[in-house]
Amino acid sequence: MGMQDFLGVLPELVVVVTALLAILTDIAAKERNASAAKNVTVLGLAVAGGLAFVSPGDSKMLMSGQVFNDGLTEWFRALFAFVGIVTAIYSPLYMKFRNIRLGEYYSLLTMCVFGMMVMASAASLLLFFVGLETMSICLYVLVGLRRNDPASIEGGMKYLVLGAFSSAFLLYGMALIYGGVGSLDYAVISQTLRESSSIGPMTISGIALLLVGFAFKISAVPFHFWSPDVYEGAPTTITALMSTGAKAAAFVGLIRVFGQALAASSEHWVMALSILSALTMTVGNVVALKQTSVKRMLAYSSIAHAGYMLLAIVTGTRESFAAASFYLIGYALMNLGAFGVLMLLNQRGKGDYSFDALRGMGTIHPVLGLTMTVFMLSLIGIPPTAGFFGKLYVFSEAIKEGHLTLAIIGLLNSAVGAYYYLRVISSLYMAKPEGDVAVLQPMSYKFALVVSALLIVMLGMFPDQLVQAMLAAIP
Repeated sequence: MGMQDFLGVLPELVVVVTALLAILTDIAAKERNASAAKNVTVLGLAVAGGLAFVSPGDSKMLMSGQVFNDGLTEWFRALFAFVGIVTAIYSPLYMKFRNIRLGEYYSLLTMCVFGMMVMASAASLLLFFVGLETMSICLYVLVGLRRNDPASIEGGMKYLVLGAFSSAFLLYGMALIYGGVGSLDYAVISQTLRESSSIGPMTISGIALLLVGFAFKISAVPFHFWSPDVYEGAPTTITALMSTGAKAAAFVGLIRVFGQALAASSEHWVMALSILSALTMTVGNVVALKQTSVKRMLAYSSIAHAGYMLLAIVTGTRESFAAASFYLIGYALMNLGAFGVLMLLNQRGKGDYSFDALRGMGTIHPVLGLTMTVFMLSLIGIPPTAGFFGKLYVFSEAIKEGHLTLAIIGLLNSAVGAYYYLRVISSLYMAKPEGDVAVLQPMSYKFALVVSALLIVMLGMFPDQLVQAMLAAIP
């Protein structure tokens, strides 16, 4: 490994070292300083996020063509580091409230971020799968973290079994593509498919299996049935991580694999992906309408947003991929913030994340109320927020490329989704609070919420800069 290769993967190396230091710090600190491992995690991920934009040279490929060194890799490395930092900041209060003590928590969290970074930078299906499994194995443990909670254990088992099931689809699909094409490298697959006069049944079968595997990972309908139970049973910090970082990593993989490597074979999969997109956004929004738990509602909301982002993959242009990348960044900020406020307000009541826990809290705790309002308005797609421009760019690109029906379905679903997001705002401001209204609000926690809300508004006021950066980042 040359110096350029070393510098190119330095963010990932820093994350691995951070994971080791986090668990060693926890062992050394024991009960004397419960936040020591968290501080190490935040510092290490901040360094890794800063190094994400340090380019080792002009070469777009590293490690003998196995790792991308492009703008898309840089931006999503930074996003995953940010998601990890915010999750770590959220964690101490939540773990104290739930009476959870697990020394390896921050190490697993950090290695999960490492897996996401590998998925974003992978230039071959094999390396992507290694990153995916690194992330997934850490999440299997983290989802079942609350060992005395049957819902957490059930969620962990469902995620383990169905996660392994979907990984098997991906792996078998990769094997068939290797048999049909002779390589797992994205560039070789793309070139071979472009130069082939026809695509063999082995390759088509491999593409179909890859599509099913990815559909499981992003919770696309009808492969979504694991998602609500896992999201509800998992510790809420991990639910936030899964619905933002893990989903973004899977979508970057979709852009790389279907948008680039398999683009020449799009006639074999674009219709299936279009149907998945329409079903996902519709089922996610309709089922979210009748939820009584805010956490479960956000789980179905996450499914619906996956449908919107699938529309960008269906469109299949550099501009639509840039729009999807913008959407993913904005969505990560919205959902991280929404789950963050929810965790604070959930200290009251029965801890069941019902809408009743939000009653009147917007007026009593104005910072929490204001930030939650920003997050909900952005999830709806109200200007000037990142959510508005994310949907605008995705839908406009779809219309431009002739996918008018899907764009109309997306717009109608956005209108449906507005109801349950506005219900959250209504509970915050238009209902009388019940019971104890005191809520612990650590300064670092509030700072993370305010920064997320400000970034959402800034992206909504100045979207062109990030969109152009994303467009330049798409190879």
